[in-house]
Amino acid sequence: MTFETDIFSQFNNKWALLTAGSAEHFNTMTISWGGLGTLWNKPVATVYVRTSRYTYEFMEDSDYFTVSFYPDSCKKTLGVLGSRSGRDMDKIHNSGLTAKALEEGVTFEEAEVTLVCRKLMKQPLQTEAMPADVQNSFYNGDAEHVMFIGEVVDILS
Repeated sequence: MTFETDIFSQFNNKWALLTAGSAEHFNTMTISWGGLGTLWNKPVATVYVRTSRYTYEFMEDSDYFTVSFYPDSCKKTLGVLGSRSGRDMDKIHNSGLTAKALEEGVTFEEAEVTLVCRKLMKQPLQTEAMPADVQNSFYNGDAEHVMFIGEVVDILS
């Protein structure tokens, strides 16, 4: 199980899709915040989801989630998936991406790499513990983020 990349540009510049739920009922959203590392002697992926996002409900209810990375040709599609809610429309159908059911979770045929993650923990981010400039820039009236950490149990490419 290997994944070699410039992880800082992977999340920040290329973005990714965070997907949770079952093959029959799932949602996905574009993320540009995240991390990869080691925690409790396990390879982990860390993602952040605002409590107001539709995907948050799926993250709450799911034991697994996927983080998938795409070629630059999908950037416009990722932009749409990050700005529209699955509550309001069938954004998967409209995206042109092809959903692919996994044993645990969902990804898309177009993904270059998919990390399959077993949820280990979640933790709300405490805005009062953040510097004032971060609070003002990212949480001025917006919903707070919850951090989810998942053990990377498989890497599909």
